[in-house]
Amino acid sequence: MSVFRFKKFEVTNVRSAMKVNTDGVLLGASVSLDRLPEAETLQVLDVGTGTGTIALMLAQRLSQRGCPAFQIEGIDIDSASAEEAGENFSQSPWKEHLKARHIDLGALSEESDGTAGWDLIVSNPPYFDCSLKAPEIRRNTARHTDSLSYKELMDYSTRNLNVGGCLALILPSDVEKPLLRYGRMCSLFPIRILRVRTTPRKLPARIVVEFLKGQKDLSAEPVQEELVLQEGGNYTEEYVRLVKDFYLWA
Repeated sequence: MSVFRFKKFEVTNVRSAMKVNTDGVLLGASVSLDRLPEAETLQVLDVGTGTGTIALMLAQRLSQRGCPAFQIEGIDIDSASAEEAGENFSQSPWKEHLKARHIDLGALSEESDGTAGWDLIVSNPPYFDCSLKAPEIRRNTARHTDSLSYKELMDYSTRNLNVGGCLALILPSDVEKPLLRYGRMCSLFPIRILRVRTTPRKLPARIVVEFLKGQKDLSAEPVQEELVLQEGGNYTEEYVRLVKDFYLWA
């Protein structure tokens, strides 16, 4: 599909290494915005932006909440993806708030030297590790942890998030324990874990985890939630509620 139409924006879906996908929409729709620190201009980073879908969803949600000042930067290691995201941003109602860049996280880290000052960092990162690789190089880069791991995201976040800022990731559920363990090592404390099942009888396939940078009561448990996508061949009411502002069918 060359153009993916959401209720308030469209995404050209041709050149990006990774297309519009359920994981990205889940992250864009579910990440908490009410815990973000107060800032004169809220600064948001979308790492591995692809088509720019997550950044666009966040722009829509922030606008709907009446947030007057925010800037969202989407970065991607793949030049065609960054270019397409930029075009999608420019055609959206929030073009003044969105920026796409062709840059990898390492170069961005060197550029900021720990002074970026993000309030929210989101990513739907590559997660296929030690698995067979697709023959198409650009798709490999988008799908495999060789190019970007959650550890790199956490290392960058602990240096470049403002105190009280949040890192939100969507990943396979089987990385939950090492993810939380490495987060503690980086002084990033889990405040919310959303476990996603495709059907009620299946084990969670994905987790959306939100980490807080800064002081936290280590004895406090993160908020734990669960989302089931389908039951009896139909989307569940809770999933429809989550995506109703975005998908045309919801």
